[in-house]
Order: sequence, then C-alpha cells, then structure tokens
Amino acid sequence: MPHFTAVATLLAVLFYATLGGPVGRARAKSGIMAPTMVGDPQLERAVRIQANTLEWMPIFLPALWLAAVYVNDPGAAALGIVWVAGRALYARDYAQSPEKRGRGYAIQAVAAGLLWAAALVGVVRAMLSAM
Repeated sequence: MPHFTAVATLLAVLFYATLGGPVGRARAKSGIMAPTMVGDPQLERAVRIQANTLEWMPIFLPALWLAAVYVNDPGAAALGIVWVAGRALYARDYAQSPEKRGRGYAIQAVAAGLLWAAALVGVVRAMLSAM
C-alpha cells in the first residue's frame, strides 16, 4: 500500500484548498465580486495561481500514483513533496510579481515530468514482464 504517496496526495490537495483564501481576500479588498475575475491585479494573480495549480493536478496526480504503484512509493512521494514545494514557491513569487514565477514553475514541472517518466517506464516494464 503506497502510504507515503497517500500523504503526499493529501498535502497537494490541502495546498490547493488553501489557494482559495487569497482569492477571497483579494475579492474582499478590491470589492470585485464573483463572477467577475478582472479589474484588480492582485485578484487576477490569485485567480491565476489557483487555476494554474488546478490545471496541473490532472497531470501530477495520476503520474504520482502510477509512479508509486509501478516504481517506488517513497520515491514518488518525495517527488510529490517537491511538486508541492514548487507550487508553493510559484504561488508566493507570482503573487509578488508574475515575472518571478519561473523558478517555482520549473521545479514543479520537473517533478511532474520525472513522475510521468517513472510511471511510463514502470508501466511498460510491468507490461513487458507479463508477456
């Protein structure tokens, strides 16, 4: 049972859930109510941080779990934590200035890419050994 990956998954989902707070605070501060999403740079940044994280979840989560099941639970979980850390850095830096988001984006993209590659290799290896 991939217990470590379960913890990494819970941390990733918890991190995503916390991204609603800055959106709500930016809405309250700017006075811009839903469904409007434009008009204040801080609100627009907060919305993009949350949306971009959501856009990465279907790339990250299946790769995380497939890497855990087919390759290695602790290794997949470690890369999962790196992904969360990269997203947190991305969120912090993007909130300050969109031009600063590159470092966190690169960290999480590399972590997701490694998970995806590990998952692919693990699945192919299992298929070949079953032949």
